[in-house]
This record gives sequence, C-alpha cells and structure tokens, in this order.
Amino acid sequence: MQPNPNPNPNPISARAALDRMTPYTPGKPIWEVQSEYGLDRIVKLASNENPLGPSPKALEAMRELLPELHRYPDDRARKLVGALSKHYRLPESHFIATNGGDEFIKLLSEAYLEKGDEVVLPSPTFSEYEFGAILMEAAIVKVPLREGFRYSVDDILEQVCERTKLVYLCSPNNPTGTYLPRTELTRLLDRLPRGVLLVIDAAYSHFASAADYTDGMDLIAAGYPVVVLHTFSKIYGLAGIRVGFAAASESIMEAILRVKEPFNVNALAQTAALAALGDKEHIEASRRLNEKGRRQLYEGLARLSIPYVESMSNFVLAEIGERAGVVYEELLKRGVIVRPGHGWGLDRWLRLSVGTEEENSFLLEQLYVISITKGILFKDM
Repeated sequence: MQPNPNPNPNPISARAALDRMTPYTPGKPIWEVQSEYGLDRIVKLASNENPLGPSPKALEAMRELLPELHRYPDDRARKLVGALSKHYRLPESHFIATNGGDEFIKLLSEAYLEKGDEVVLPSPTFSEYEFGAILMEAAIVKVPLREGFRYSVDDILEQVCERTKLVYLCSPNNPTGTYLPRTELTRLLDRLPRGVLLVIDAAYSHFASAADYTDGMDLIAAGYPVVVLHTFSKIYGLAGIRVGFAAASESIMEAILRVKEPFNVNALAQTAALAALGDKEHIEASRRLNEKGRRQLYEGLARLSIPYVESMSNFVLAEIGERAGVVYEELLKRGVIVRPGHGWGLDRWLRLSVGTEEENSFLLEQLYVISITKGILFKDM
C-alpha cells in the first residue's frame, strides 16, 4: 500500500467559539517548583486551599469505602443531597451535587444560554463564568468594580438589558475578597427584570465574618430567582477530589438535570463530602485559623508598607507595585508559591492565600528579604 501523501486531506474545524477561550491557569503545583528550582521546602499559598488539610471524618469515610470502588456511584448523590437539605432546611429538589463548582457553571450555561444572550459579571472575578458563556456563544458584559474593588448594584443594573440572561456575583469575590452586603443584594434582586437569573458564587462564604453578609441561601427560601453555588474545596479541604453543590428552585434544577451527565460525582467524593459537611470541629478550626492568619498577613504587609484589600475570604490581595512580576518570580526561587494578578488584569498585585502561622511568617520573611536584596521598596512603588 502506497503511503498517503496527504494524511489529513479534509481537516475538521473546531468551533469558532474556541478562538475566544483562554484556558484556565491554576497556581503552580508544588512538584513543578521543586523540580525547577531544586528546593526541598515549598510553601504553597496560591490556590486558596485549606492549610489544615481535609476533614478527618472525610478521610475515614473514604478509607471505609475503598473496597466498594468497583460499584458505580449514585447518579444523583442522594445521601449527600439529603444531608444538604437538612443542613440548609430546603427541599431536596432544590439541590444538585456536581464535580466541583466549575461543572455547575458549565451546566448552567448549557441549560440557559443561547447565542446572542448576554451574561453580566463583575471585573475582575473568577474566570470560569466567561468560559461557560463563550462556550454557548453568549456575549459577556463586564462591570468594573469600584475603588477598593467594591461592588456597585447601580453599575450592574446599568448593564442589564433585554438580552441579559445571567448575572454572576462572586461574594466574597475571587480575587479581591470583597463582598456585597445583604441589603444591596436584595436591592439588586428586587430591581432585576423578570427572566434574569442571579448566580451567587458562595465558594468562600464560610470565611466571611461581616455581620451583613449572606451567602444567598435564605433568598432561595424567600422565592427569589437566584442560584447559589457552593464548594467542598475550600473550608472542607476536599479540593483534590472535586465536589461541590448548587441550590435553587425546583424548576431551575429540573433544567440543570436535563444536561447533567450521569455519575458526575464519584463515589469517594460523595462519601467525603457527606462526612465533611457534619465535621463541625474541622470547620470551626479552619475558620479560626483563617481569621488569625488574615490578621497576621495584614500586620506583616503593613510593616512592609504593602497596601492590601481587607478580605472576607481565605486570601489577601496585595498591591506589590510595578515590579510585582519580579517579586513573584523571586518568591518562587525561595520556595513560596503565590498567585500573580496578571490573569485578572491586576499586574501590580499578588493574591496571597492564608496559610498556617508558620507558612504566613515564611512568606512575609521572604518578602522582606526580597525588598532588601533586590532593592525593592514597596512604599515607593
């Protein structure tokens, strides 16, 4: 047989929407930095992970399940959904478990967006909201946050029109740590036109300490057209097995279930999430550690004359200045992984996850060393 001189005579074109997509860029993994710089000790403060690790109850539950891994998981995660129903005092029909929060964003886009629809979202914020919109060929309308990265309900409402289908609100917001108070949230909902769905991403809600904060679950009970997105990746410490959930009215969930794949949440994830949900000791310990760690970072950054944004989350956004990229690379060389802000258009900023007291101290020490050895005076930037 003669070889084909043209092995690809009829190339298949991918969808044009893919040209608008930018792949998600996660924080550098520990092994990569170890390999690149030949380091033994690495402190990772880039991905907003729980420095206490997973819930101990979740670990034990997964160990007990290992002999049953030849069985398919429950396609609806019914035990987990039942526990969520009791925890939040909403009907089981109002919940769906997903393969992390990212999957739900994609499912919501597939269920509700059509070509020509518009999605309104703050800027900067979590990039996956854009991914879902672009996938369905919807238009993205960005609403810049105000000074201090504050939300403005009026600015959001100005961008809502007859083509608007979804409005995203990450509160506390990633990467800024700012939030929208409950009174403003209800004002937004009361003024949104019929046919517009508000999506509240409450992934970091457990870390919010403001008295006027709400994750939006009470608004579902009140009958508002709102979806609340949660994750087990943050305070529960289960980022590595990918499990989250969303809550909304039964009619909204019926639409989501039409596009959901079967067995989307694996058996270990379901079991771990169920156990972690009830591990109050781990949740409270994680919350206390985070509050203490935030104060530690605030005080350390202030000593270095580095401006920062007060956060309701488990990270702090710090304004390093025009040499933020240099500082990021220098931190890597010293075994500290943080998140550069350029992916959000924040070239002068670094996002610092809250770690243990020792990890936070190491980060602050290295920032001080860099300022001395590289002649970087943060207060002058």
